[in-house]
Amino acid sequence: MGSCFSSRIKADSPLRNGLHSNSKVSSVSVPSTPRTEGEILQSSNLKSFAFNELKTATRNFRPDSMVGEGGFGCVFKGWVDENSLTAAKPGTGMVIAVKRLNQEGLQGHKEWLTEINYLGQLHHENLVRLIGYCLEDDHRMLVYEFMPRGSLDNHLFRRASYFQPLSWNLRMKIALGAAKGLAFLHSDEAKVIYRDFKTANILLDSTYNAKLSDFGLAKDGPAGDRSHVSTRIMGTYGYAAPEYMATGHLTAKSDVYSFGVVLLEMLSGRRAVDKNRPSGEHNLVEWAKPYLASKRKVLQIFDARIEGQYSVGGALRAVNLAIRCLAVESKFRPNMNDVIKALEQLQEPSDTEGSGVSQNDPRPNPHANSSHVPKQRRNSTSGIDNAATPPHPKASVPRSHA
Repeated sequence: MGSCFSSRIKADSPLRNGLHSNSKVSSVSVPSTPRTEGEILQSSNLKSFAFNELKTATRNFRPDSMVGEGGFGCVFKGWVDENSLTAAKPGTGMVIAVKRLNQEGLQGHKEWLTEINYLGQLHHENLVRLIGYCLEDDHRMLVYEFMPRGSLDNHLFRRASYFQPLSWNLRMKIALGAAKGLAFLHSDEAKVIYRDFKTANILLDSTYNAKLSDFGLAKDGPAGDRSHVSTRIMGTYGYAAPEYMATGHLTAKSDVYSFGVVLLEMLSGRRAVDKNRPSGEHNLVEWAKPYLASKRKVLQIFDARIEGQYSVGGALRAVNLAIRCLAVESKFRPNMNDVIKALEQLQEPSDTEGSGVSQNDPRPNPHANSSHVPKQRRNSTSGIDNAATPPHPKASVPRSHA
């Protein structure tokens, strides 16, 4: 799998004296976020694993047990007993994912603690479940439920034979699940800004339900009459909102911009930043702008691997949603509840009619009838501009090749 590197923006965290003390709540009532490391660990209701337990569970962190990597460290597959959570023989009991912190100093430890602080308290079907942690000597680990389909990033961009191209239906299903996770974080119940929304942090279960992971950069949202949180700039190149990059002012709308980038990645099959592409195509948003502004050219951005699986009306609604999320001025971006409403319309049968693709089958159907295109609907409640006249449904339009 290679070494564990990250494309995160290199900057220091503003956290100097522990985590902020704003309260977090979840589906279960929890106390205010404590300040000290000991209080955070004690209040998390998570299992404290011994290093040797996780060493046994992952077969000594063998290379063939590694299933992922990121800015935090490498992720290993392991097994524990479902009831006692003690190490089990490979292939028995409950499958877990063990994320092992790179030994990179204080910042890595703060992100490890931040992850426990948030996922130890916040619970939602579209957030990955944190089971426990290990803090022993220099070892810092996090133990999660195992997500058998891996990350959205792998499915969109890896070319290995076992990663079949995701169908249009599945892309829209995943987008909706991820949007629900963000909406929960932004809700009055949680009041959290995720700050690192990207395809690599969207994990998929066996039926392609999306769950957000990696909360090391999450922040409490603004309290009282404050409009934003001021922070040092952190995140991942290509996903961070322009106003945050320019000022360090962080709001929930910063996450909405990142969602727009991810949606554009899902539509185009292109990475947010790809230095392997020709000059002028390195940054996805910048490359796509001329196409997004043209009714005639907009469908040219679409991933060729899903051609024929979507209606023109559905495609244009998805594009219009991405455009709104990517608005340069944050006040013009929708909130995540509006994004959910828009994506729910794209789950409707009339938008996928004729695609011939099962919602849980990532593979495109070679017999899909690409000429069958339902009429575009107009719906003022969607929050999306449907006024654009779609191209002729039978027109042959070249598609983007990822």
